[in-house]
Amino acid sequence: MNVPVWVDGRLVRPDQATVSVFDHGLMVGDGVFETVKSVNGVPFALTRHLDRLRLSARRMDLPEPDVEAITSGVRACLAEAPPWPLGRVRITYTGGLGPLGSDRGDQGCTTVVIAGEQRPFPATAGVVVVPWPRNEHGALTGVKSTSYGENVKALLYAKTAGGGEAIFENLAGDLCEGTGSNVFIVREGRLITPTTASGCLAGVTRALTLEWCGGYQEDVPLSALYEADEAFLTSTTRDIQPIRAVDRTVLPAAPGPITAKAMRVFAERSAADLDP
Repeated sequence: MNVPVWVDGRLVRPDQATVSVFDHGLMVGDGVFETVKSVNGVPFALTRHLDRLRLSARRMDLPEPDVEAITSGVRACLAEAPPWPLGRVRITYTGGLGPLGSDRGDQGCTTVVIAGEQRPFPATAGVVVVPWPRNEHGALTGVKSTSYGENVKALLYAKTAGGGEAIFENLAGDLCEGTGSNVFIVREGRLITPTTASGCLAGVTRALTLEWCGGYQEDVPLSALYEADEAFLTSTTRDIQPIRAVDRTVLPAAPGPITAKAMRVFAERSAADLDP
């Protein structure tokens, strides 16, 4: 069982893992999810991820997920997995069986956990700003929703242009986030990341970077990314990844001294505590 799968309380073979075609997560994207890094078979920051899963479910008006059962599912999948040095665990929680429309059904939610290997990201990233702004006032702002079509389109746009990640501004013209990452910039020696009021997701790695490395949460114009002395992305699967270029603008350093220090501190602190 190279890719362990856990569905609604049962560990199953990948070729036997099924979800109904009437599941609301499939039909209308009615669900939330988390991606958790694993290090040598141990999940990293699982408590924080499950806390955010509960928050996302609450904001989507979904029933409270059973985090104890999900924790068991995560550990069962990792116990069955090959000894990957670096892995990823996808937790998906949907509205369950529903009608052919936006109304929800009443037969309970669906929970799926899948473990897979995670390939390391490149040492640096080129990012591409996409022409579609994030709506910082939308109903799903701050929710890690399975309605990910916008991100899929944006990432394809970025990769077609030779980038590794897409960057969104918001309706106010401020820097927001990537498709699966948060953004930090360095200006005049200050480490800055957009506030959650910008419409960005409150990333787990973002929060740990602020706690361990310091920094400021401020709304800044999109132009600040092009003008940054240094910049980096944070996400569960990439930790801290320096940005070398924004569109055709090459940044002065990747990593610069503040980014390099943040990378070192994050690596040390995360190695010392796998559930911070």
